[in-house]
Amino acid sequence: MAEGRRVHEEWRGNHLFVGNRLALDFLNTELMSNGETIELLNDAAAVARWMVHADLLTEKAAKKLEQAWERSPRAGQGVIALRRFRDRLRAAVFAFEAGSGVSREFLDELNRLLRTHPMHRVVEADDHGGYTQTASFEPRQPDDLLSPLAEDTAMLLTGVTASRVRKCEGCPVHFLDLSKKGSRRWCSMGLCGNKVKVAAYHQRQRKE
Repeated sequence: MAEGRRVHEEWRGNHLFVGNRLALDFLNTELMSNGETIELLNDAAAVARWMVHADLLTEKAAKKLEQAWERSPRAGQGVIALRRFRDRLRAAVFAFEAGSGVSREFLDELNRLLRTHPMHRVVEADDHGGYTQTASFEPRQPDDLLSPLAEDTAMLLTGVTASRVRKCEGCPVHFLDLSKKGSRRWCSMGLCGNKVKVAAYHQRQRKE
């Protein structure tokens, strides 16, 4: 029962959040099922919903954006730009995981995005007499989502051990391994781990 609850929490709406980093969860908006690609960011409304599930926007803000994007010719172009960046990010993450180094072209693009889509820092008093710093952004078009994505990608490349970033052994999902031993192999036990273990068990049974 506990496993069922944990698997349920990994899905927010129809979006999967097991990457432990925003940039990796963004990669996981394109999945595979029975050899077919499943695109979860197929329009501007889907992008807005993902923003909510990723805790980047409130429900109210997302609805307002969806209404504005319905009348915006840039919305469709923005969705295409996001998906193209996702393709280049995936290639960069594969290179990062392999330790072969991210391409100069991708770093140039990332630095350009950091300049043109900056995050804004806000300092506020907390409940304990101290202060907290949060990053915020005000998206008006789908490609404005590049702000937090660019920032998190920069943090991933500069603040994470490359060997801790990997692809699930059972599917194309990427994740940052935060386990103590660094031995995580699956996107989750409920989604892939158990399936692979069951398949391995049946294979052993057939050989006996």
